Amino acid sequence: MNEKNILGVQIRMLRKARGMTLRELADKAGCSESMLSKVENGKGNPSINVLHNISRALDTNMGSLFLPEPRGGVVQRKGERHLAQLVGGEGRGIILEYLSPHQPGHVLQAHIHIVEPGGSTNGTISHEGEEVGYVLEGELELTVEGQAHLLKEGDSFFFDSALPHAFRNPGAATARVIWANTPPTF
Repeated sequence: MNEKNILGVQIRMLRKARGMTLRELADKAGCSESMLSKVENGKGNPSINVLHNISRALDTNMGSLFLPEPRGGVVQRKGERHLAQLVGGEGRGIILEYLSPHQPGHVLQAHIHIVEPGGSTNGTISHEGEEVGYVLEGELELTVEGQAHLLKEGDSFFFDSALPHAFRNPGAATARVIWANTPPTF
């Protein structure tokens, strides 16, 4: 099963478990019923912002929508970590490489955000918690509470997740950012 099908199946399962119709979830998430139907059927990819709204409407976090394979043990090997692909700005993707498992009871999550040139969150996100990150390579424009910050390799950031925030890759090369937040959101 590919990533889009996993996402759609999980959204449908969570929606039905909560006794919600497509219309109810679409209204609560602020998206169209048609778009939500396409996502559930593996024929559409929501932006990060829409996916965030869907997960909030389902009273969960984005990470739970991707059903990562539970991996036992302490070590996550390179090339064996779970990947989740999201649609970013200008149709360019953002890939989350899971550094920590997303399982019930965990209070911290970490990813490597791989952001293609032009990729973005397509709008602001806000939620509870805190976030910290470190730019491994490339450039990232991080906007927190309306103020844009251009980050380059070696730069780091920290902010309260309740503040409206967004990011995009304004550069010509792929950006790779270690990103951790608590509680789990992605």
